[in-house]
Amino acid sequence: METAPIPRLKRRGEFLNVARKGRKWVMPGMVVQACDALDDTGDRLRVGFTVSRKVGNAVKRNRARRRLRAVAERLLPVNTKGGIDVVIIGRVTTLNRSFDKLTSDLAKALLKLDVLDGQTD
Repeated sequence: METAPIPRLKRRGEFLNVARKGRKWVMPGMVVQACDALDDTGDRLRVGFTVSRKVGNAVKRNRARRRLRAVAERLLPVNTKGGIDVVIIGRVTTLNRSFDKLTSDLAKALLKLDVLDGQTD
């Protein structure tokens, strides 16, 4: 069963808005920022991914972004509140951290930031 893709944050201004007005939670595998959507997005959750050059060259940054996207696609469509923008920032440890630990990191951060409705499985 194929699920619809999660709406994305794409413009720099959207990322800056989340950083300026949102809350953040730091985990070993990532940093998660969240704020109420200021746009008229309705009840949709939107997500954006970013990885700085500190993580490594383009190949490493893209790998980190793919791993974060896979974790987000696993967690975000289920039990999330709507009308929230989330930015997930990769760290150097994102590259070598196990997928289960990355999933756990994101779940804990989303709970702390009050993005999830309930407990995750």
